[in-house]
Amino acid sequence: MNAPLGGIWLWLPLLLTWLTPEVNSSWWYMRATGGSSRVMCDNVPGLVSSQRQLCHRHPDVMRAISQGVAEWTAECQHQFRQHRWNCNTLDRDHSLFGRVLLRSSRESAFVYAISSAGVVFAITRACSQGEVKSCSCDPKKMGSAKDSKGIFDWGGCSDNIDYGIKFARAFVDAKERKGKDARALMNLHNNRAGRKAVKRFLKQECKCHGVSGSCTLRTCWLAMADFRKTGDYLWRKYNGAIQVVMNQDGTGFTVANERFKKPTKNDLVYFENSPDYCIRDREAGSLGTAGRVCNLTSRGMDSCEVMCCGRGYDTSHVTRMTKCGCKFHWCCAVRCQDCLEALDVHTCKAPKNADWTTPT
Repeated sequence: MNAPLGGIWLWLPLLLTWLTPEVNSSWWYMRATGGSSRVMCDNVPGLVSSQRQLCHRHPDVMRAISQGVAEWTAECQHQFRQHRWNCNTLDRDHSLFGRVLLRSSRESAFVYAISSAGVVFAITRACSQGEVKSCSCDPKKMGSAKDSKGIFDWGGCSDNIDYGIKFARAFVDAKERKGKDARALMNLHNNRAGRKAVKRFLKQECKCHGVSGSCTLRTCWLAMADFRKTGDYLWRKYNGAIQVVMNQDGTGFTVANERFKKPTKNDLVYFENSPDYCIRDREAGSLGTAGRVCNLTSRGMDSCEVMCCGRGYDTSHVTRMTKCGCKFHWCCAVRCQDCLEALDVHTCKAPKNADWTTPT
């Protein structure tokens, strides 16, 4: 079930280019035009009217989003680091992850969820850091409240995650809401699951006040957890993603296999089975696993048998500099020696035909 690529992955790389100060990028075009948000937003292809309006009104939020791209892309790559598809980005590709997102697979489900979560995280953080004019700390966290430890006062700067979620929903979902097809509904569902995942890990932090830190008074605030917690959670949801089909009236999903549970709003959903990602396949967006490092002693997804898809592997002998003989010296330093370590590195063999495959 392939669909035209839309949503965040069409315009996000262009926003990133605009707001990153690289030579020959449109950053310099922005400077030449006085950095006009109207010039910026009017030249981003693929935006629907409501997205363009939000872009005009909130260029500082667009900047916050662009600065979060590297963070959630790195999180995606961390979660898939031992898999055949490793969330690799493609240079000079307008959609960042290439054609892999055209397939309605569980990998697409994860990418939409982690990117939606990343937008919420980036906007919320920017609000708390005073980088966005239209928001600040959570205004609802005021006065006194009570928890299992007793009464406390709201203070500090509670992360305004409701603003982050509201803006992310309005901006990221806008294009999908104009579509009425199955893929648009799939993207909307996974976008929402990603947003909910960030809010799931809000934590209450407190500071004690009183004589000798007796904690007779407490000041508390809500803070987002490290983004790794969201990534780990969505990774578990990826592994438990539910294959669905459209219901008869085209308004929602039903499970593809009646033995599986109905998806909740927290689950990831997908329509199509994933390719095996063993070989370079232009249509599937697969770069293959030729040249990937594998683990000879593992029995998991990073094992040479699984990673190399039965093609075998090459072994090279390399040396690297490592820290060794580390000792603690009072007080307070750790001093190490530099040692050369010899090791074997195993990399997957290429298939006999290393070119892009062409579907028959």
